[in-house]
Order: sequence, then structure tokens, then C-alpha cells
Amino acid sequence: MAQSIHDFHDDPRNADIRIWVNGALKARAEATVSVFDSGFVLGDGVWEGLRVVDGHPVFLDEHLDRLFEGAKAIALDIGLDRRALTRAVYDTLAANGMRDGVHLRLMVSRGVKRTPYQDPRVTIGPATVVIIPEHKMAKPETLARGLDLFTVHVRRGYPDVQDPKLNSHSKLNCITACIQATAAGADEALMLDPHGFVATCNSTHFFIVRRGEVWTSTGDYCLGGITRANVLRACREAGIHCFEKNFSLSQVYSADEAFTTGTFAGLAPVRMIDGRVIGDGTPGPMVARLQALYRGLVERDVAVRAAEQLA
Repeated sequence: MAQSIHDFHDDPRNADIRIWVNGALKARAEATVSVFDSGFVLGDGVWEGLRVVDGHPVFLDEHLDRLFEGAKAIALDIGLDRRALTRAVYDTLAANGMRDGVHLRLMVSRGVKRTPYQDPRVTIGPATVVIIPEHKMAKPETLARGLDLFTVHVRRGYPDVQDPKLNSHSKLNCITACIQATAAGADEALMLDPHGFVATCNSTHFFIVRRGEVWTSTGDYCLGGITRANVLRACREAGIHCFEKNFSLSQVYSADEAFTTGTFAGLAPVRMIDGRVIGDGTPGPMVARLQALYRGLVERDVAVRAAEQLA
């Protein structure tokens, strides 16, 4: 989950973090890239956000799957295989003495260009790979109160314009949505698809609960969320009826519960949407149940990764 500025407390320890830049661990003030870097010039790259629990990046395999699929889609050679990236992530955590309460950003751009021009053929170096670990946790008070959402005019587009499945550096449509939601006093933007159905939020995925059923969008116009997929998996394992389907704002406003999902905060309840209070305005029983089920999936993943490291 990409985080809102309202969701976390700044941690003074982050001033002293060491950042992995193309194989070198650098102090925060020295962790820089060229002004000719493809990511800076054009937003040309892919990235992943990871949550660290008990010293392990949660659902790392799924995140690396998405990273390499995105890189393949834009013909970007990361230059490192999965094993090397995994080692870089763990080396970065070890260098910073980090085990819990950590959010990690893994970013890959196409690399340095000889001139600021969009054609990938003017790239003159290997991909730029950066790993930024930070001490960062969602505010307990935000999770207890619930989020306020605002439906924005910015839509999630068709895949032949800019495929929403790509977790690319270029996020201007989401940034524009975020700006509009912030101006409206909301925590996050709710975005519709080109047909007017609910798609997703600007940095998280969106779910509602109606009569004991869990609904989320078809997924056609949103990123393939790791947490989203795990919540759906948790529902199916627990026998909770869940559906990926089209639904409208009218159905959202009358929902019993609503919540967002993402790597950063897991499941976050939604209190209000466009001035309509959802349910009774407090986190509901389904959200609490799913939060517990999701924690169970996290614990299982961490246990498997810990066992693999000991083997």
C-alpha cells in the first residue's frame, strides 16, 4: 500500500538509514541518481513496496513476480536475477539493523540516458536499482478511526492508454487524483473505471461489505494488488463469500462496511465516502475478521521464508 502523509509518524531514525544504490550502500544524503536517469527524466521504470516483519519482506515472491512481469512488459532489463535482488534486500535490512516496523521501496529505472529523450535506445548504462528501507508504521489512530474517501473525476484508464496493471514510476493520474482528494479534505481518492463503476483508490485497493459478502472491483482497471489477492484468498479459505464484480457508487454508499488494502497498512477501515457515513461509522466485524485472517497469512509467509533461510 502506498502511504498517505497522514498515515504514519515520521521516525527520526530514518535520518541515518543506508540506501542500496546499484550495489553500494550509501548514507541518505549521498544516495543520489543522475539527472539523466530514465526514472527522473521520464518516470521510466517499475517498483515495489514491501512490508518487513520479523526481519523478512512479506510476500516477497509475489512482489518479485510483479516486478519482473512489469519489467518484461516495458522491455526493461533489470540486470539482476531474483536471487541477487533478494540478497540485496536482506543485505540492506542487515546494514540498517531492521527487523520490524519497516517499509521498503524497491525501484528500478531503465538507467542513464545520453540525452533527455524518451527513446529507450538512448540509454547508455545498465538499469538503476535502488532500495530504500524506512522505519514506518501506519498510525494506530488512523486504523481505529477509519479513512475518509472522496470520489474524484480522474478515471482509471484503458490498458491501451496506460495499462493500470503496470506498477510504473509514472503515476501522474494517481497523483492528480490524490491532489483532488486532499483538496476535498479526504485521506484517499476513490477512482472509477471508464464505465463509471468503482475501480480502486489512488494508492490502495477498495472493498465493500454487503449482507455478509465481500465485494471488490473486477480488477480490470487496477494494479494486481498483492494484499488484495491475499484478502480474496483469506476469504475463500475461511468460506466467506467474496466477489470481483462491477458495482456503482450507489451500492458503495449503502454498504455495511468498506475498507482499503495495501502493503503498507494491510487492511484499513473506511469511515466515510463523499460525505456518506459507511455503516455506523466505526470499523465493522468483517473488517476485524479479515484483519486477523490476513495477519495469519503474513505469519505463514514469514515462517516459510525463515525456514528457507535456515535450510
